[in-house]
Amino acid sequence: MSTTKKLRLGPLPKSESVKLTFACPASLKADLDCYAALHAQTYGEPVDAVALIPHMLEAFMARDRGFKHGNKNEKAAPV
Repeated sequence: MSTTKKLRLGPLPKSESVKLTFACPASLKADLDCYAALHAQTYGEPVDAVALIPHMLEAFMARDRGFKHGNKNEKAAPV
């Protein structure tokens, strides 16, 4: 079954990475697995839920106006 809907998270770019470990509720892991399956179906390339997390966080932070505003102030402050 294919879908014509676009997901908020598009195809994943290749990038350098740093390994982080975190704990999440089992329900969140299940949702991530479902999203990964839908992402693979939508874009035709298998992806592990763990690979989605950094891209989801990056997209979330890019759209967070409070973070953008605070981050600009932090960068402008003299050291």
